[in-house]
Amino acid sequence: MTNTLFNLGNKTLTRLFNGLFFLTLLFAVTSPNIILGDNWITGAGTTLWTTMLVIFAVAVIVALITYPQVRAWGYQVFIGQKLRTAGLLLAAVVLWQITFVLAVHPPIGFDVGAIHQALTDTTSPDIRSYFSLYYNNILILLLQHFLATVFGTKSWLFFDFVNLFLVDLAASFNILSIAVLNKKKLAAGMYLHACWLVIFPMIIVPYTDTWVLPLVSGYLLSYVVLAHGRFKLPVRVLAAVCFGFLAATTYFMKPSAIVGVIAIGLVELLYSLRQSYSAQQWRRALGLILCATLVLGGSYLGEKHILDQQTYLPVNTQRSVPPLHFIAMGLSGDGGYNPKDALAMAVIPTKKGRNAYSKQLLIKRLKQKGALGYVTFLFKKQRNNTADGTFAWVKEGHFINEDPRPTGTGFTGLLQQFVYLYGTHLGDFRFIAQIWWLIWLVLIAFGWRDQTKIVQVLRLMIIGGFMYLLLFEGGRSRYLIQFLPAFILLATLVYDQTFAFFKRTYQWAYALKPVHSDQ
Repeated sequence: MTNTLFNLGNKTLTRLFNGLFFLTLLFAVTSPNIILGDNWITGAGTTLWTTMLVIFAVAVIVALITYPQVRAWGYQVFIGQKLRTAGLLLAAVVLWQITFVLAVHPPIGFDVGAIHQALTDTTSPDIRSYFSLYYNNILILLLQHFLATVFGTKSWLFFDFVNLFLVDLAASFNILSIAVLNKKKLAAGMYLHACWLVIFPMIIVPYTDTWVLPLVSGYLLSYVVLAHGRFKLPVRVLAAVCFGFLAATTYFMKPSAIVGVIAIGLVELLYSLRQSYSAQQWRRALGLILCATLVLGGSYLGEKHILDQQTYLPVNTQRSVPPLHFIAMGLSGDGGYNPKDALAMAVIPTKKGRNAYSKQLLIKRLKQKGALGYVTFLFKKQRNNTADGTFAWVKEGHFINEDPRPTGTGFTGLLQQFVYLYGTHLGDFRFIAQIWWLIWLVLIAFGWRDQTKIVQVLRLMIIGGFMYLLLFEGGRSRYLIQFLPAFILLATLVYDQTFAFFKRTYQWAYALKPVHSDQ
């Protein structure tokens, strides 16, 4: 009976993931970001930069196929000395990130700008109203205020470097997780991280999307250590403590990022149906679970008390926006931000009134769509949520809160051309980022044969992220950033299965090739 339940649950998880993920891959393949030349859809076409990059990539591939010496050199450098090469590449990427931040660190608008403004202005009615409505951003504000006090600066450049450090810290935790899970894949994980970080300009956007990354990567690393019995008990107890603290802090930094914790619990329950434990193993496992749960609960209560008692920015938590608001908003337009809905939350004075309004709006929009219309809407929303490999770069209102036209000179001006809204090379950046996103998705999508427990945890975490964005406010792929640790860990763990799939497919196609004989 237990095996039947396990098989049913495991197959359901895998099929649901494959359905949603191959849909995402389809959307990414058909994204306008990969249109070469003039792009009438996005308005930002590619230039000679992309043409040269494509020619270079083709030349490298041809050289590897045609010339044995080049192939031998490539094998020696990237496979024979893979750890050394991967380490050097990561070091070079960090130097590139530092250079990029030094050259480009503009003020950022939308919610990021409100948080930065609150570092110098805590009396503005607009600022107090914003944090009363969106109280979930109070933790990042308090942390930024603490760092600004310690280091004596509130500049964008400083917080961009803090942001860079946190993103790279998350990458370090991911790489440690890979080292624990499978050392043979460590170099591959380092290569994948280097490719991701070199084209991730979100390091200049210090917001919860990126600040939550080390927390998510941290609790995943803690779980990996907990799940591997080869570690001694004191190490696993420490991992349980870290897991509980990081899970609670993740909730206050970005509540939706707690999806991974839920995925871990559900998959552990599922796999407990199949595994048999001795009495001692059960006692040890339950002890570790109890430890993590107590720390999680204690951390939650402690952090909530600190946030409730903070005096840096007086707010009225009774004005906070209810969850129903974000569900109703997620049913409007393309499933993303709706300024009319947001304005209504600011105008309606009571919590009960805001809940009633959101409920009424939710029911109205569901009735207007009907069953078939709602399914069609979700299909389109999944595209909006996941297709864009730039993670909605410069697609927010006032994303870069200065002249969106590049005004810098020299190297700074060149970089601005790639990342500013009216930069001449924005289309080139979008193309490069989209190609990387496609590679990333392909590595994950065709590795379905690997169904080990940690892989299923990561799959369920991604499913949870997809479902959350379909239900709540979404509409753009920036919200996927919080789940990127699951994507990159999964790609690293199953890439060999994907390569094996394409090898089998090639061999099968070759076997079907007709044989011509001389008569």
